[in-house]
Amino acid sequence: MDTVRSSGGTFTTALARGIAVTAGLGMLLAGCSPAEPAADGEVGDERAATQRSASAGSERDSSTDAGVGDSVVVLDPGHNGRNAANLDRIERPVPNGRGDRKQCNSTGTSTDEGYGEHAFNFAVARHVQRMLAGHGVDVVLTRSNDNGVGPCVDERAAIGNRNDADAVVSIHADGTSAEASGFHVIYSAPPLNDAQRTAAPRLARDMVAGMSAAGLPTSDYIASQEGLDARDDLAGLNLSTVPAVLVECGNMRNPEEAEAMSTSEGRRRYADAITRGLLRYLDR
Repeated sequence: MDTVRSSGGTFTTALARGIAVTAGLGMLLAGCSPAEPAADGEVGDERAATQRSASAGSERDSSTDAGVGDSVVVLDPGHNGRNAANLDRIERPVPNGRGDRKQCNSTGTSTDEGYGEHAFNFAVARHVQRMLAGHGVDVVLTRSNDNGVGPCVDERAAIGNRNDADAVVSIHADGTSAEASGFHVIYSAPPLNDAQRTAAPRLARDMVAGMSAAGLPTSDYIASQEGLDARDDLAGLNLSTVPAVLVECGNMRNPEEAEAMSTSEGRRRYADAITRGLLRYLDR
């Protein structure tokens, strides 16, 4: 059977097709509304998700440095809840940023108990959104719910570029052998523009520092000992003209990390770690 390697691990395409008919009954987050059908040439959710959402002044933390409040952050929760039921849409090729093509999107991985990466990514992104809003940061999500398809990886990058984001963080979880654990942060290399040359590696280092300060261990199975991974095959990073990184929060096949990812408390801890990294970067 053919397999697809995504940032969320290796997923069997044939298996995805087999479960597609039941994907509509998959694990969706409570309160999510259905996505609008994508226009021709687009795979994604409501366009409102790609617009800046100004932070409410009453939610701001008055102790935060004023400079952080002028920032725009794009959060990109990887995959989507209906991707597995729409393989014909997410498997079409799109530009990868290095003169080649790659798959529009993928289904992601899951815990052994069946909790989907797409749901974890979205829940963590919403927590980070609320935390950043408390610091006066304008936050943009690349998708507005967990009941849609896509968007494609090139469109996710375009959302960050269009909003002239100070930072873009794509939120994922890995799926590999049960013994592996820890987080790592990916950036595009070799660099294709100035943002990738200087700002993105700095964002990656600050993200590692912030997440480590929150008590999360760096990966023991991939990337450098510092938790950094330079890759040239991720279109969302390659196509970014603003500072962008991808965070693999941990391994959904590791029993301890899977348990943490499956609880609200655990997801808030991952969100707090990502928020720490972002604030460290923005507050320079």
